[in-house]
Amino acid sequence: MSDSITPRQFAQADGVADWQADDGSAWAVFRSGSFAAGARFVDAIAEIADAVNHHPDVDLRYAAVTVRTSSHDAGGLTTRDVDLARRISEAAAELELPVEGSRHGSGSGG
Repeated sequence: MSDSITPRQFAQADGVADWQADDGSAWAVFRSGSFAAGARFVDAIAEIADAVNHHPDVDLRYAAVTVRTSSHDAGGLTTRDVDLARRISEAAAELELPVEGSRHGSGSGG
């Protein structure tokens, strides 16, 4: 099992600037621009999740994909969530999908 971490520790980790975190989970909204592009991203997320055996909640909409991760066995965030978030952000960058909002801004609706 991975070590539990705080939302602050999550936010300070390398490679997760796209993500917001609270006591129970971390999430990000990626703008896909189309349903087909979003579906390709969801497919990439599924491959990543299976590879690391850690599966996020994914919400595919017409122009955006919302991804939320937490470690249910630990009751919150762990280092597994940092690794998963980092890999998902890398996949989004490869597919040229920008993140919507920022954890440093006023937030965005999802």
